[in-house]
Amino acid sequence: MDILSRPAEEFENDQTLETMWAMKAYEHAEIYYNILCSVDAKYLKMTPLDDVIYKLFREEFPDLKLDVIYEDELKSTKGKQKWRPFCERFKKCVEDYSFGTLLRADASKDYLEDNTILVTRIQFYAIELARNREGVNDKLRTESVKKDADLSKLDS
Repeated sequence: MDILSRPAEEFENDQTLETMWAMKAYEHAEIYYNILCSVDAKYLKMTPLDDVIYKLFREEFPDLKLDVIYEDELKSTKGKQKWRPFCERFKKCVEDYSFGTLLRADASKDYLEDNTILVTRIQFYAIELARNREGVNDKLRTESVKKDADLSKLDS
């Protein structure tokens, strides 16, 4: 049985478990960022419910700017009051909907210590689906392709 799927009540402040969670979150972030740099994000499928998540997200948060997300928008008392009902809608239909997941605050930058917010998995899906569909993440791939081309010129 995977230790990370066991009930939280079984654990106290176990440093090993916290380290495992952090490693899993970082691994997910690294893979996702590499995908963003490699493919056209508009066509990236993240869950079987992408269309529903995106539609409900934009209905609930029509004015949320995606280029830079401020932690307060997600974690202030007001932010939590708005996000909690949205997240709970997916409790039974999105696997690991509440898992801690790393989100880039500034969509134009990599996962860096000062550019990372810990969010629930469903918040990550909602924001990143919107970033992908609305072209906010396009710049990452364009810059990655340009950097690869510049490097290949140096190799020639």
